[in-house]
Amino acid sequence: MEKRQLISFLLALAMVLSIFTGCKADADAGTVTGAALDTLTGIEVEYSEEDMDGSWDPADATLITMDGSTFTVDGSGTSVDGSKLTITAAGTYAFSGTLTDGQILVDAGKKDTVRIVLNGAEISCSDNAGIYSMQSKKTIITLAEGTVNSVSDGSAYTYENGADEPDAAIFGKDDLTVNGSGALTVHGNYNNGITSKDDLVITGGEINLTAFNDGLRGRDSVAINGGAFTITANGDGIQSNNDEDPSKGWISLDGGAFTIIAGNDGVQAETLLQVTDGTFGITTGGGSANASTDKNKNPRPQWGQWDTQTTATAVTEEDTASAKGLKSSVGILLKGGDFSIDSSDDSIHSNGDVLIKAGTLTLTSGDDGIHADAALTLDGGTLDITKSYEGLEGASITVNGGTLHLIASDDGLNAAGGADSSSQGERPGENSFAADAACFIRITGGNLSIDAAGDGIDSNGSLYIDGGTIQVSGPTDNGNGPIDYTDTFEITGGILAIAGSSGMAQSPSDTSAQNSILVYYTSVQAAGTMVTLADESGNSIFSFTPLKEYQSILISSPDLAEEKTYSLYTGGTNTGEKSDGLIIGGSFSGGTKLTEITITDTATRISQDGTAVTGGMGGAGGMNGGPGGQRSFEQSGQQPPLGEDGGQAPSGTGRPQRPSGENGQMPPSAGADSTQQN
Repeated sequence: MEKRQLISFLLALAMVLSIFTGCKADADAGTVTGAALDTLTGIEVEYSEEDMDGSWDPADATLITMDGSTFTVDGSGTSVDGSKLTITAAGTYAFSGTLTDGQILVDAGKKDTVRIVLNGAEISCSDNAGIYSMQSKKTIITLAEGTVNSVSDGSAYTYENGADEPDAAIFGKDDLTVNGSGALTVHGNYNNGITSKDDLVITGGEINLTAFNDGLRGRDSVAINGGAFTITANGDGIQSNNDEDPSKGWISLDGGAFTIIAGNDGVQAETLLQVTDGTFGITTGGGSANASTDKNKNPRPQWGQWDTQTTATAVTEEDTASAKGLKSSVGILLKGGDFSIDSSDDSIHSNGDVLIKAGTLTLTSGDDGIHADAALTLDGGTLDITKSYEGLEGASITVNGGTLHLIASDDGLNAAGGADSSSQGERPGENSFAADAACFIRITGGNLSIDAAGDGIDSNGSLYIDGGTIQVSGPTDNGNGPIDYTDTFEITGGILAIAGSSGMAQSPSDTSAQNSILVYYTSVQAAGTMVTLADESGNSIFSFTPLKEYQSILISSPDLAEEKTYSLYTGGTNTGEKSDGLIIGGSFSGGTKLTEITITDTATRISQDGTAVTGGMGGAGGMNGGPGGQRSFEQSGQQPPLGEDGGQAPSGTGRPQRPSGENGQMPPSAGADSTQQN
């Protein structure tokens, strides 16, 4: 059984078990049921009192003063060997002073909880971890209030008996917690900054961390519920990497302020990554200006190693870096948080599902804004994708709510593939789709504003619109379409104002329950030219001002009724409240009346003079010149739509036969980007 099938099976089984066991993760015990890894429900992390409580009493602690390479100990539970102090029993141990080249080692009982209080402590070790918890039930590092502390290691370690750990400035083989309100600076010069081989929990502190590799790593899990973090890492900023147990390898970020600059991924979970609260400023791989592909969308040689590699050598999947903002192998669940992500690769990426229920996200991506190999679902939140190759990409995309603004150099929304070579797994980052994926896009609510140079909304399957408000300023070249679908496009609700080029424009299926009008213009309309549809009384249904030049516009609204006549205007003004480029209702005046439209079919297709277009793409000459418009095609240097026989495009739902070219693409003479695929 393949790994993903195994994980899916275990998660499905765990969902059944959750009826009896619940879906809680105990950050104290470091355990979590498999049910908690279900992307739809997420993890309910329970932070223990000792994890949250950063208070301590000097009267109950062993007090240790460090001075160069010596220790002065007031209390029990320790042994000293030169510049190494070993904690051998449960209890609280408070450190102050400076250890110039030594180590704090925890070697207690397997059921012992050890609290290390950093009370104005500076600890460095030239050839090993500064703090190494080799054995305990749990080690808690408390940052004493009002103190400044630091821990660092050397760039080369000395191991005994062929060991390969520790490998971080602060390293725990068992559960590790950091709490308190003091400040801690960590320099992970050898590999990682702070690592736990079990569960890593952080609930407070001001932590400034630099790492040769990963900043924070909890093999089994990472749970954070407070604190201020500045993390600079050559590898991942935060990582959980257990790939052997599908109930582990998760990350839950439940509060805190994070500034992460990572050479690779900002936050990377092997299984589930969830965020419920916090503020996040994340930059990966040098940011979107250092994208994973060159200007022709080809993989960069030695992608992810820009500072060290200048020659074009082969890159294998195993040694390829990944520089995504948020990344998970199983699922990503966002229930809250305020994000600003500038990533050279996808800003948010899951090899499984992505579900966004709430949060504020500003994403600037050198690749996709949000990518899911499986289902991508938006239930809420405010998303602003200021730069991307494709805005949203998934095997399926469902939008139920929220506000989305996006700018894409290719498709705005793309279900399963397209011109993005990541869909075939050809690019570092493994943006691949299952061959038998059921591809669709469904929009039931929300407000979407899309600015796409490629297809505005592209479903390599079916497209369903049941609600919401959708604005598209789509492509200006005729090798792409404002809407592109393969099987069916059904509208049952919502408001659509979708403008773009006419060469590949498609209308909804005739089986739709809500009426629509697709208008083909004789000539290209200038960007910022307002379109208004008015009812028989002259009242505006809505006015739309596309951001870019356009030659077709698709209009749909619940107010469009059969056997009613509507008027289409260009130009003029509308004093109503504008949402992006759309004004619903309002007071309209001026403008030039182009035509009157009487709705007799669910999907009405007309030229700007009102002439009916029978072909789904407008019929012969219907795209650019309207009926008899061949002259306009010749003047524009474009080609009229072609059917299978080289003549008129077929009637019906309207997907044309693309003119033949390299790899079945639109030839350059038709205005298409030769790098584009469907």
